[in-house]
Amino acid sequence: MPDSKSANSYLILAALWLMMFSASSQLIIMVPILPEIGETLGVNAFWRGMLLTSYALSLGVSALLTGPASDRIGRQKILLYGTGLMAVTLALHTVAANYVLLLGMRLLAGVAGGMLSGGSVAYVGDYFPYDKRGWANGWVMSGTAFGQVAGIPIGKVLATSFGYRWPFLMFAVTMGGAAVLIWRYVPRANAHLDDEPLTPRRVVRKYRRVMAGSAVMGAVGAYFLMFGGLGLFTAFLPTWLETDIGISGYEVALLFAIGGTANVLASPLAGTISDRMGRKPLVVGACLALSLCIFIAPFVITGFTEAAVLFFLAMVTVGVRISPLQSLLTALVPARRRGLLMGLAISIGQAGFGIGSFVASATYAPYGFTSNAIAGGVATVAMAALVHWGLPEPHSQAGPSESAGPESPEARSGPASPRVAEAP
Repeated sequence: MPDSKSANSYLILAALWLMMFSASSQLIIMVPILPEIGETLGVNAFWRGMLLTSYALSLGVSALLTGPASDRIGRQKILLYGTGLMAVTLALHTVAANYVLLLGMRLLAGVAGGMLSGGSVAYVGDYFPYDKRGWANGWVMSGTAFGQVAGIPIGKVLATSFGYRWPFLMFAVTMGGAAVLIWRYVPRANAHLDDEPLTPRRVVRKYRRVMAGSAVMGAVGAYFLMFGGLGLFTAFLPTWLETDIGISGYEVALLFAIGGTANVLASPLAGTISDRMGRKPLVVGACLALSLCIFIAPFVITGFTEAAVLFFLAMVTVGVRISPLQSLLTALVPARRRGLLMGLAISIGQAGFGIGSFVASATYAPYGFTSNAIAGGVATVAMAALVHWGLPEPHSQAGPSESAGPESPEARSGPASPRVAEAP
């Protein structure tokens, strides 16, 4: 990390960390509290799964639109608008008295999530040089993992004891804190990278151009398979553990804490290692290890102990693959198209999660959790193959002009790092 920006860099990472903690926690909490939602609102497994699917699809559409917008108006504005909208929407979850209202709130939360998901990675790509992005992304993504350690267990206990609405109020407060930190400490790095007015025709043309590169298509496909595999495996994991294995709701909360601890330990370390030895080996190896955990889960989990060990190992692999993959994607296009690429990747990824959750909803009742696990494992293996053969590994590092600081002429002119696919 550049010495001249050390203090500000830590403040930026703290703001993005709290944002990711809140945004990811309010999504992940949906999985373990689905039984409470179903019991309170009287909806079956299919409609509970649709709460996950609707959020994912809404987030995907939002990311497609706000990704190019962040290239035009700057990431800081997008992040500020997104955190504010998310905080208000999560607070409104507390007055969702029926399923239709809750579904509407999840759709609106997905809009805010689309503004934040790609914007955070793109901002790291703008502000930090390529050989420090693994480290920075690792720390930002550890916010997601810490949500599993603290936020998700607390949320599960609140939902089990007082009702499913309480966790959303908790995350509304933390998201509001993230909005304040972004407003106060996150500079407008690399704003106005793209001077073209955003019209529907121009946005479509930009996407068509950026998708002409085979590396970009590989990156988008990897995101689809990554999120699709998670949707298949996790959508009904807590339900299966509670109904078939006999694990209590409080033990499910403890499982998420154990898995989050593994992720907190793995994500920053993996990001730092990837800065030194390359991104692809870690991503491919982690995918193969995760697929093994997914394949064997229905056959080896017979109680809490087996579930805890396997979930810990699985979350280590999840932590190892995410920050190197995100850092790799930021080098595939120039800075003025980085928001566009991340918006596309996040959108397709969330579509994959929505499709995976939908398939899991349709197959869980007739075929059981084993079918979900097999499908999720196959998707994860396919992701490893696509990253290995479909994504390049930049070998030279970015020059100082790539992260020249907030609003610098060098930052606005685009990166000095090697580019694999560039949209003019």
